[in-house]
Amino acid sequence: MKASALTTYLHDRIPLSRAMDVSAVVASAEQVVLEAPLDPNINVHGTMFGGSVATLGLLAAWSVLHLRLETEGIANQLVIHRTAMEYLRPIEGCVRAAAQLDPAGWDNFRHMLDRRSRARLTIIAELLYDGQVAARLTGEFVAMLERKPA
Repeated sequence: MKASALTTYLHDRIPLSRAMDVSAVVASAEQVVLEAPLDPNINVHGTMFGGSVATLGLLAAWSVLHLRLETEGIANQLVIHRTAMEYLRPIEGCVRAAAQLDPAGWDNFRHMLDRRSRARLTIIAELLYDGQVAARLTGEFVAMLERKPA
């Protein structure tokens, strides 16, 4: 999937991404990088709202797993099970969220999905601002295979 197609997909299916002005910079089955400007995500302190930071990280992590499952033709329902967020420094401008799949983690996830029709995978998204990691989201996702009608 091209980055522009992922941007459109997110805007169409997750309206909050449109309100945040999220755009995809990189979109592949191995890595997703999303970007969001400060203006639509600003808080009372003139920095990026923590909820926007968390949402951008969550969207990047979810998107990389979504794209990998789509690339492999696996019909599924993909949901977030748990997240943890670390805010390391204020974000005073445009920020990027980068998430990638760990090959070993993917292999274990895929094995469990094939075996039990559901599996969990943890993905980390780093939020980069001014050349430094400003925040980090750790998300645990659950994929459930869609059943084909009999």
